[in-house]
Formats: sequence, C-alpha cells, structure tokens
Amino acid sequence: MPIWDLDLQQRSGPIETGPFSFVGLAQPTKSAYRPRVLPWFQDQFPLYLAPMAGVTDTVFRQLAKEYGADVMVTEFVSAEGIFRRNDRTMEYLDFIEAERPLGVQLFGADPEHLGAAAQMVVEWKRPDFLDLNFGCPVNKVVSKNGGSALLRDCPLLEKVARAVVEAVAPFPVTAKMRIGWDDRSINAAENARLLEGCGIQAIAVHGRTKAQGYGGAADWNVIAEVAGAVRVPVIGNGDIASAADVQRHMTSGVRGLMIGRAAMCAPWIFREIKHVLATGEVPEPITPEEQWAHIVRHCRMEVARQQQLAPDLPSELHAMQSMRTQLMHYSRGMPEAKRLRDRFARIASLAELEIVAEESVRISGEVEEAASTPLLSV
Repeated sequence: MPIWDLDLQQRSGPIETGPFSFVGLAQPTKSAYRPRVLPWFQDQFPLYLAPMAGVTDTVFRQLAKEYGADVMVTEFVSAEGIFRRNDRTMEYLDFIEAERPLGVQLFGADPEHLGAAAQMVVEWKRPDFLDLNFGCPVNKVVSKNGGSALLRDCPLLEKVARAVVEAVAPFPVTAKMRIGWDDRSINAAENARLLEGCGIQAIAVHGRTKAQGYGGAADWNVIAEVAGAVRVPVIGNGDIASAADVQRHMTSGVRGLMIGRAAMCAPWIFREIKHVLATGEVPEPITPEEQWAHIVRHCRMEVARQQQLAPDLPSELHAMQSMRTQLMHYSRGMPEAKRLRDRFARIASLAELEIVAEESVRISGEVEEAASTPLLSV
C-alpha cells in the first residue's frame, strides 16, 4: 500500500472528543458562577485550533478535527469586507458541518459596521459563535485600528464588543486578545473584565504583547491573572508545543487551550495531547510514513476543493501552488529539510509530491538505520 493511502486515525483508534479525565493532573478550577456556559465547556476541557491567516482554511480545520481539536475558529475575516459583500472575503466564511462547533472570527474598528457584519454572518452561515479579534499584531491590520490596536483604546474596544453582542443577541460572542500593547501597558485583566461586562461569553488570551509579535516567551502568569479576574471561561494560548506544555499550564485556571503554530506544523498534536491527558502516557511519535500520508492527503483534499470551486481552471496546479507555504511548515524537523523546502518551492502536481514523499521516507529510514547501527571499535 502506498504510504499516502495510510489512515493515520487507525493508529490509535477513534479519537474521543467528549469528556475525558486528566490522569495525574489537577482538575481545572471551576468558577462558582457560570453564566450561559457554552456547551463545549460543560464538563470538558476543550482544545481550540487557533485562527491563523493563510493556514486554517476549511481543509486544514477538517484535518485538525479528525486529530481531536474540539473547537474551530475561521481565519480572521474583515468586517468591512463582509459589510461591502466582497467576494474574496466571503470565501473565508466557508465551512462544513463536520467542523462544528465553529466560530467565525471578525476584525475591524467600526462598531456599526462590525455589528452589521455580525448580523450578516449569523443570517448567512449560522456558525456556533462569533469571535472578535483583538490580538492580531500585524501592522497592516493595526494601522487600520484593528486587531491588537484596540488594546490601547479601551473605549473603542468596549464599543466594538458591545455593538456586536447587541447586534446578534442572544447569539454567542467570544473574543481573542493579547495581554497588552507592550510590557509597559499590560492590561489584560482590565480588558477581560470590560469584555465580560459587554456580554462576551469566553475570552482567549495569547500570552504576548503586540510589541512582542511572536518573539520572546508567552507570559502565563498574566493569563492566570485573567482567568482569576472574570467568571467567563478563559482559553490560554501561547507556547503550547507539546503535551508537557499542557501539563505545565493546567494549574493556571484556564478552562481550555488554544493551539496555533505547533498545530500548523503538526496537526496531530491534538491527538498526542489528548492521549496524555487521558492516560498520563506520552504516545509514540508519528512515523515518517504517517506524516507523509497526512501531507499527501492534505494536498489531495485541497486539489478536490479547488476543482469544486473552479472546475474550468487548472485546479491541481493552483492547489499545489497554494499549498507550497504549508508544505514548508510540514518540512520542519524532517531529514534534509532544506532540500525539501527547495523542492516544495517549485512543486506543481500530486504526482511530483508522491515522488518526494517516497524519497523522503527512504532517507528517513536510512537515517534511522544509521543511528541504530553500533559503531565498530578498532
């Protein structure tokens, strides 16, 4: 059987997405008052797939769901684009039923337009919740007063949150934010209380400031402070790269975790984390054959999606070109990763990818065999 026809889910059986135990770990602290608790927080500790622009499209979300991610959030979507019915923006709203529970994340700075866009999304798509982006550090978003720019304009942040909550009430609205603008203005607890007062029903907190971008370390002490400051569930985010990281953060008081960059490179991290939480044991690492089976399947799914969207266009070429950046992410940690990235930069077909897969698996086997061969003493 070709390696790309392997079913990775057969490896450890079906993934349990319902309630599970925390073997050897302290139970997350539960608030005495739980207003309108979202269903996925009831007797569960959900794992979120973080929204990542250019990464977490509907195909990636479907794969993450298969590996055990509990809650999905779309790539962030411009409220102005929705308000003006921009065709490209509308594509970001696509999802399938298997991805639920799923939220659509909106960003913008005009309260009136955000409220109108929120109503439109709820009427058109009926997601399970809306999410507001107060965390994006990218300058082209911040320069338009969106994303983390609102962390230094609390009155506007409050107006935006309240406008959206009131526009779609009683539909659930959540938010994602950073701990502050910079290390001199860490105001996450204050902003969280403000958002809770507006009717926001859960808050994801990335433990870095806007100024940090994705450098430095996430401050989980501030995340814990936020979790203790509000009654709504707080989801912790930042520097979660392994099951060991999850164990370390379970005492922070968060009610869920959001995983981003680690999932971008290895979406099977959800399966590994759930295995540790359920059994207390670290699973065997994914094999090169399984990793390549996932990669080829991801590309096949993207080709099929492009064929459905534009049947008259060269969909395979377009799909493989659009997958090049994601393939670069997958190459991290692989043998001869630089050589792989050079090939991924030019890859144009599934057949070419399958050849690369076979060669890479062979090289991985040779590396493993060499590592296990004892050195001869002279």
